[in-house]
Amino acid sequence: MKKIFRSKPILTLGGRLIALWLRLVHATNRMVTDPTGDYARVEGHFPAIVALWHGQHFMVPLVRRKSDSFRALVSRSGDGHLNSVAAQALGVDVVRGSGGRNRSKTLTKGGISALKNLITCLHEGISVVMTANVPKTGARECGLGVVTLAKLSGRPIIPAAYASSRRIDLDSWDKASINLPFGRAAFIIGEPIYVSREADEEELEVMRQKVEAALNETTRKAYDALKH
Repeated sequence: MKKIFRSKPILTLGGRLIALWLRLVHATNRMVTDPTGDYARVEGHFPAIVALWHGQHFMVPLVRRKSDSFRALVSRSGDGHLNSVAAQALGVDVVRGSGGRNRSKTLTKGGISALKNLITCLHEGISVVMTANVPKTGARECGLGVVTLAKLSGRPIIPAAYASSRRIDLDSWDKASINLPFGRAAFIIGEPIYVSREADEEELEVMRQKVEAALNETTRKAYDALKH
């Protein structure tokens, strides 16, 4: 049974069903924030690397501006295929691959080729959406991948967060939230963060911590907005 449920046709069907569910959630939640001002504030910084926390990223394709072109980084795993189908059904093209905790894992997961593809996208004027944390680590711990991409591409990192009042918070490694219909929702965009092309390992670590703090602050603002 496990083999059947992990098969590509079943995962493809699952991805399409997820996209339908997310559209329902978006259509029935009342937005309590207007991201128009946030988009205007960061307008001159695109193309950019939009950074999100894993497990809090599901609804973001539905609140993006339709005029903006994006590519989403999705892992090569079976779950990645599920997410890839869902993202494409919501109008976002994907780049497959993900980083690991060390160089060997990055190579086996297609991280190097994915990084090159993402840099090409940014140079062509296409923004990138990616989760900032490394799988199976802390739910709110930023990895080095997003700051490395910012360094190599010269494009800024823009933290963003979506929150809904009706949701199921899972006890998973990423503390994921399943957004539910018929509630309130908020979408917040943070300030752009640039990483110097000359950044060494020490500075990359400083910037990694800065992105982590910015993502946590943006997430806090999104949840706080639901209280008002």
